[in-house]
Amino acid sequence: MTSALWPLQQAIYSKLSADPALGALVTGVFDEVPEGQAYPYVTIGSISEVPDDAHDRQGLEAAAVLHVWSQYRGYREAAEIFAAVDAVLDRKPLTVDGYEDVSIAHTQHQSLRDPDPEIRHINAQYRVWMTRETEV
Repeated sequence: MTSALWPLQQAIYSKLSADPALGALVTGVFDEVPEGQAYPYVTIGSISEVPDDAHDRQGLEAAAVLHVWSQYRGYREAAEIFAAVDAVLDRKPLTVDGYEDVSIAHTQHQSLRDPDPEIRHINAQYRVWMTRETEV
């Protein structure tokens, strides 16, 4: 089985960073946040995958965790950013290199207080199902 970790991360990054509505709310979408990056922003967190094969096809089921980071007092800004992320991803087409029949759905999210009292954080989880492209 070939891993989809990197192609899936690239697909999520491309989709989020290309969205103008989300881009108007955040300073960026990151894998690794640059030193001194201004808030608010979105990070792509962990991605896990398990085989989800059919009789004649290789498939994967993945879980992707995204994070919204804000310094706004209260959760309003983080919640608005999460809504924009969700509008881009939940049940929307996603192109992942090497895979077809890709579907993505929001499964849960949670608002959190960071140990730094100035930071608000939303942890959002998505489930992704995909099938390995058939070789011709």
